[in-house]
Amino acid sequence: MKKTFSFLALAFIFLSSSCKENIETPQEAPSSENAVDLSIGQEGVQDDVSNPNIVQVASGSKDHTTLVAAVKAADLVTSLSNAGPFTVFAPTNAAFEKLTAGTVEGLLKPEKKSDLENILGYHTYVGNLKTEYMQDGQEYDMVYGGKVKITKQGEKTFVNGSEVVATIETSNGLIHVIGDVLLPK
Repeated sequence: MKKTFSFLALAFIFLSSSCKENIETPQEAPSSENAVDLSIGQEGVQDDVSNPNIVQVASGSKDHTTLVAAVKAADLVTSLSNAGPFTVFAPTNAAFEKLTAGTVEGLLKPEKKSDLENILGYHTYVGNLKTEYMQDGQEYDMVYGGKVKITKQGEKTFVNGSEVVATIETSNGLIHVIGDVLLPK
C-alpha cells in the first residue's frame, strides 16, 4: 500500500511540475503563415490523423455525387460535418435517377431549398443507428419529415422498404447506403 501511495505521490509531483512549466512558457504569436482561418467551420478542418466525417466520406464517393450536390445546395455541409453523432441513409446516384425526370434539378434550385432540406432531413437521424441493433417494425424520428420504418428479412435491413446495402463508419456517425430516395409522407 505504501509503495502505491509513494508512486502516486511521485506521479502527482511530476505532472504538476510539468504543467507549471507549460503554463509559464511564453508562446509566440502565430505568424500570418500558420494562422488559423476562423471563418472556416468544422467542414474545413483537414488533417492527416482524424477519420473523415460524413460529408468528407460522401464527397469521396463517386456513387454519391448527387447527394453531395444536394447537401451543398441545402447548406447542410456544416451541419453534417459537426460532431454528431448522425446516421445518414445515403441514396446513391442511381437512386436519384429513379425519380421523375427534372425532380433533382428542380430541387437544386435556390427557391426549393426548404423542400430539399426537408427531404435530406428525412434521411438523417441524430444518433448512431447500427443495423445490428435495429429491430423489425421499429420506427425512428428523423430530423425532418417524420418517422422511417425498419424492416428485417433475415440478415437484410430495410428502411421504408429500401435495403441498406452498405454501412460506413465515419468520425461523426454512420452512413447507410440505400438504393432509393426516401420521401417524407
